[in-house]
Amino acid sequence: MGNRKTKLKKDELNDLMEGTHFTQKEIEDWYKGFMKSCPSGFVSSADFQDMYSDFFEGDASEFATHVFRTFDSDKSGFIDFKEFMYSLSITSRGNLEEKLEWAFRIYDVDGDGYVTKFEMENIIRSVYKMYADSRLGKKETPEQRTARIFEKFDLNKDGKLTMEEFKTGARSDPFLVLMMQYKALHSRKDSESSVQNNNGQ
Repeated sequence: MGNRKTKLKKDELNDLMEGTHFTQKEIEDWYKGFMKSCPSGFVSSADFQDMYSDFFEGDASEFATHVFRTFDSDKSGFIDFKEFMYSLSITSRGNLEEKLEWAFRIYDVDGDGYVTKFEMENIIRSVYKMYADSRLGKKETPEQRTARIFEKFDLNKDGKLTMEEFKTGARSDPFLVLMMQYKALHSRKDSESSVQNNNGQ
């Protein structure tokens, strides 16, 4: 406990204020909640999966690993507070361009700069699993939805999507945009963070 950081360093705070869409007060409040939940200052993939499971009735573990991959920018296997806040800023308050680029990184599982049908189908399947009582899979299977998306998005018909093809297509596809909206999740987390902070005062 003696090694636990109770306050952000000034340079870390300044970096986050410049690089995110959060105010100083919001960053400081998030830090208190983050350190209360993760005293080590790091979130493991298993911890992240547990967090996601609290917000979805279905199995969120697979999708959570993909989100974790995009949050863990230095590929250390853990998410620190700065990585958490940079990613949270995009997913909760980023503009459409930022969210589309983040979503592309979700789908680009191997990080080679392209999204293949196999990658997209796997991500869509993981989304279906999160919503146990959803009608998502009743209208289209992951395979059918992937085929339809590629028919619309893959302009040069090479079987893979570039960042630009993905962004252009996703702007007109409500399903892909909907997947980037975590308003309920972030709203609940904001609320819980505030409760934790108040209880810790």
